[in-house]
Amino acid sequence: MKIYEVGGAVRDALMGLPIQDRDWVVVGATKDDLLRLGYRPIGKDFPVFLHAKTREQYALARTEQKTGPGYHGFSFDTSKTVSLEEDLARRDLTVNAMARDESGHIIDPYGGQLDLERKVLRHVSDAFIEDPLRVLRVARFSARFAQLGFSVAPETTEMMKKIAETGELDELRPERVWQETNKALVETSPQQYFLVLRDCGALARVFPELEALFGVPQPARWHPEIDTGIHVMMALKIAAELSDKAEIRFAVLAHDLGKGTTPKKLLPGHRGHEERSLKVLASLCARLPVPKNYQALAEAVAQYHGFVHKASSLRPNTLHKIIVAVDGIRRPGRFEDFLIACEADARGRKGLEEQAYPQAEILKCALHAARTVRVEETENSAKGKALGELIRQKQIEAISAALKTH
Repeated sequence: MKIYEVGGAVRDALMGLPIQDRDWVVVGATKDDLLRLGYRPIGKDFPVFLHAKTREQYALARTEQKTGPGYHGFSFDTSKTVSLEEDLARRDLTVNAMARDESGHIIDPYGGQLDLERKVLRHVSDAFIEDPLRVLRVARFSARFAQLGFSVAPETTEMMKKIAETGELDELRPERVWQETNKALVETSPQQYFLVLRDCGALARVFPELEALFGVPQPARWHPEIDTGIHVMMALKIAAELSDKAEIRFAVLAHDLGKGTTPKKLLPGHRGHEERSLKVLASLCARLPVPKNYQALAEAVAQYHGFVHKASSLRPNTLHKIIVAVDGIRRPGRFEDFLIACEADARGRKGLEEQAYPQAEILKCALHAARTVRVEETENSAKGKALGELIRQKQIEAISAALKTH
């Protein structure tokens, strides 16, 4: 029995990046061998075990054969005769198909080190086409390494196009699609995930709501980049620079979905796109297991970002309405997330990426003022609805006073 470190840990070590998780492959052993050594089985589809002390994952070396559609349509051979090279051959990218033995020697049968030097994400073998999930994984790795100059090999893009054309992506479980997407959202360049998917034709299959935005014009006066899809990608890039929160980035991604359903007679204007965005967002969240807090923030941004952009010309009572609608008084942290998403939208425009966004400070000032009003100061004056109205008025007065000195 021989044990090798494999996958991302080997890749990241060679790149000088911090190692998050370590995975191991066991060659020349059986499930019973590992059980006798105290490893705990956790794998459902094939034998994977947790080390009793380190809690790191150990998998038996395996080969696989396509038996049906989708991510689960495989049979596996985990016999003792499966070699390390055979195990590495089934992996997605050459940079992920390297191993390291106990002496630190790198086993690299498929050119992963050379592709690291060339900064190329390349599939290992033609078996790549058998697993539709790999399309999303390649896009996610592109989102992680794009800032370092990595790109997808043309032949790998062609392979991904073939997968998209077969309809195999439709077989992916919504949970897996969201899992990969959520991981991509927290990568350094999340917009690259969606651009790579679009480049190979997969975006239309996985996120038709986003695909529908590309080619849709907007008024050049407000959007010099014109194209709605390009704007959303630019805004997502800004969001990644402003915050590492996935829910903020998702809100920016979804804030203009309604523009993909704007009647042609209204173009390049998008009157009423906020309400249409809410409907498209609801459909997307019904199809994928998007967390409720992601959806709630995205709904707030979709509905109210236009008002925030006009903050300097809004009356105190209108500012108060926005604060209440976004539940800012009870949840100031989420309100700040809301403002970050609005700023990303405003700056995600050609030539305006570096502009200041004083609107956020206006709303922060208004929120702080409204939150200084205490219920106990007024509760003896009124009850029920009358009390609520009195508090509202006092909050608006506090906002008005604060803005005069802002």
